[in-house]
Parts: sequence; C-alpha cells; structure tokens
Amino acid sequence: MHPDVISDLAELDTTLGTVEAVLDVEELRRRVDELEQQAASPDLWNDQEHAQQVTSQLSHSQAELKRVETLRQRLDDLPLLYELAEGEQGDAEAEATADADTERAGLRTDIAALEVRTLLSGEYDERDALVNIRSEAGGVDAADFAEMLMRMYLRWAERHGYGTEVYDTSYAEEAGLKSATFAIKAPYAYGTLSVEMGTHRLVRISPFDNQGRRQTSFAGVEVLPVVETTDHIDIAENDLRVDVYRSSGPGGQSVNTTDSAVRLTHIPTGIVVTCQNEKSQLQNKVAAMKVLQAKLLAVKRQEERAQMDALKGDGGSSWGNQMRSYVLHPYQMVKDLRTEFEVNNPSAVLDGDIDGFLEAGIRWRMRGTDD
Repeated sequence: MHPDVISDLAELDTTLGTVEAVLDVEELRRRVDELEQQAASPDLWNDQEHAQQVTSQLSHSQAELKRVETLRQRLDDLPLLYELAEGEQGDAEAEATADADTERAGLRTDIAALEVRTLLSGEYDERDALVNIRSEAGGVDAADFAEMLMRMYLRWAERHGYGTEVYDTSYAEEAGLKSATFAIKAPYAYGTLSVEMGTHRLVRISPFDNQGRRQTSFAGVEVLPVVETTDHIDIAENDLRVDVYRSSGPGGQSVNTTDSAVRLTHIPTGIVVTCQNEKSQLQNKVAAMKVLQAKLLAVKRQEERAQMDALKGDGGSSWGNQMRSYVLHPYQMVKDLRTEFEVNNPSAVLDGDIDGFLEAGIRWRMRGTDD
C-alpha cells in the first residue's frame, strides 16, 4: 500500500479507537443484553410507559452498537481491499484501487459523524427535539422562508428515518407561515439540532415582488428538549388559561368546522402556545401542554443558571442572533456565520442536506466550552 494510505488508515484507526473508548463498547454490549432480557419479560407491558422506555432504549442501544461495530469491520476490511487491488493488472488494478479509495473516503466521513455524536454529552442532548420556527422581518418573503425552513428540518428527519410530529402551523395571509411548532423524535435530536438556534437570513429575488427586486428576509429558529416526567414541570391549574377556537389554514374541506384548536396561556410567565393540527380538542390540549412544559423547562434552567447557556447551544441568547445566511441571488451559497462552514448548493441544503452544518456547529460549540 502507498505510505499515504497506510498513514490515513492508522489515523482512522486512532479516531475510531477513541470513539469506541468514549462509547464504552463493552458496556454498550452489556446494556443491550440487559435490555433484551427486560424486553423478553412476559409482564413487560403491564406498565406501558416503562415498556415503551425499555423498547426505545433497546432499539437505540442496538443501533448504536451496530453502527460502531460496522465501522470497525469496514476499517478492518480496508487493507484487504487494497491488497486485492494490488493483485490486479492495468485498468482492473486502477478500478479496484479507486473503489478502495472511495470506501476509505466514505469511512472517514462516517467515523467523523459518529465522533460528533460522542461530543453530545449535555444534560438534555439525548432527548427528542421540539422546534419552533417563526417568520421575522421581511413580510411575505419571511413567512415563505419560515415554511422553507420547516420543510428543510422535516426533510432532514425523513432522510435519517426519524419520526416527526407537527403540533401547530399558523399560516400567513398571502403565503408561508407565521409560525410552526413540531417535534423530531430520535436519540440525540435535541443535542444535534440545538446548534440551529438563532436567526436565519435569506437573500433572493422575491417571487412576491412584481418588479423582481432582491429581498432580504429573516426567520427565527428555537430548539428545546422535550420534557420527560423526571423534569417535574408541574403547572398549577390556576396558572393556566385555556382558550379554544377553530383551526385555520389553507382553504378546502381540511379546515375544521369545530372549535378544536387550543391556546394555552401560562399566566405567571405570559408564555402562550397553540396547537391546532390534531383532530380533537383533547389531543390538541395534550400536544400544547408538551410544548408549554418544554418552554417552562427552559425558563427553569434560566433561573437556575442565570442564563440559557445549557439549552442554547451557542453559548448565549441566540434567539435573535444571525447565525446562517442562505443566498440565492446574486450568487448561490449557504454560510454559517459562526463556524464559517459553507456550501454552494442552497437547493440541497433546503431539501434537508444539513449534516455538514450540524457537525460543524457541534464541533464549534465544543471548542467554545473548552476555552
């Protein structure tokens, strides 16, 4: 093998070894065995909430173990691929070597992605994420941009096979969204997406301007961890005002004709949340309570630490700080203003290809906490 290949394989082996040590693969195997025994218990489903926790943890642990074991196997197989290539002649050797190089590049990307996961060690990082998007300055273009961002995150989740649940979509009059709230259900969804918190900026030729002028518009993204029973976020009934109203949205038969939408106002803090995407008033109230509890958890942490550093992954009050620009005109570029990470394919990014930005953001945040 070429000395550069040998050096690169040694570096990959060191990086993967560090990841394996952090994940504690032997402990992970023991954990999978323990959860499998619990899942096989005949009385597991006597307690549905506990059963769901066990099966969810088992699924996550099995996937994590398979992921790291697969990477180790691929890395162990790579030298053999190069040896086989060297045994070929002419074009066959060149083609086999190119295949091995492609596998090595892919392996480097996959190991780096798993390495980023090991950086997510915050108190809430492993939880599901609750994402709130709202249009800001820029009128109808901002509302349209808010809808573009919502689609971007939902497509990202779809690409990875993550579950999603939309709690509320408040449509703007002409186009787009005033605001939207949705959950992304996956291990470490909060830790991964928390670096998206802040103000996103779009520059383009406005499709809503008759004169075809360039328009700059803004949308805000807020990311919170989904509340669990262990958080003890209790809401007194007297502190809550519940209003019901008819859901609104694009016309047609899908618009509800009953007062099923729910607005919750937490009187002590003034926090207001709405939910109108479920079919019944009760379902909407349950979903709205989840959102309200997540927001109150953020307030609780703020009071405990005097700032939101623990929840706002970029070390400050980023709700209102510009963090990324999406430029569609006069050139094509998406650039993160904190990490300097950029790509020249906005359409791919807006279609959910944001892993590069997420990884760069997580590494940037970790550097900030190390300083």
